[in-house]
Amino acid sequence: MVCMGNICRSPTAEGVLRARLASAGLADRVRVDSAGTLAYHVGDPPDERSQAHAARRGYDLSTQRARAVQDDDFDRFDLLLAMDWDNLALLQERCPPAARRKLKRLMEFGRGTGSEVVPDPYYGGAAGFDHVLDLVEAACDGLIEYLARTPGRE
Repeated sequence: MVCMGNICRSPTAEGVLRARLASAGLADRVRVDSAGTLAYHVGDPPDERSQAHAARRGYDLSTQRARAVQDDDFDRFDLLLAMDWDNLALLQERCPPAARRKLKRLMEFGRGTGSEVVPDPYYGGAAGFDHVLDLVEAACDGLIEYLARTPGRE
């Protein structure tokens, strides 16, 4: 899961996916992590508003710490899911050509949401954080359906 600073959208997506995978009995099949395309907040916990809104829905983000995308992420992970077009473009710039097939937007799995991206809630109000959760939950459900029917994905 990849956003700009790894303090709002991508840690939320990581937390939601971890919880949904556990509920689906797939937690041992999938390695989940999050990172930022820029190293603005490395070592910081997720934004307090992201944590609070996630906690209201039963997701604990408190142990996560921001990190930047590393070159070896393109080898270690089968999918790198960007939250929006800008972060996808930044990933594409860094990604080795052989790994480009691994790059997608998270919302490619969010059928029926009407959104191509997970918008950044950082400068907005509380409703933005709830909207992020709505989109991320829908996309994670679609992602889990995809993973469940795709053998060999880890």
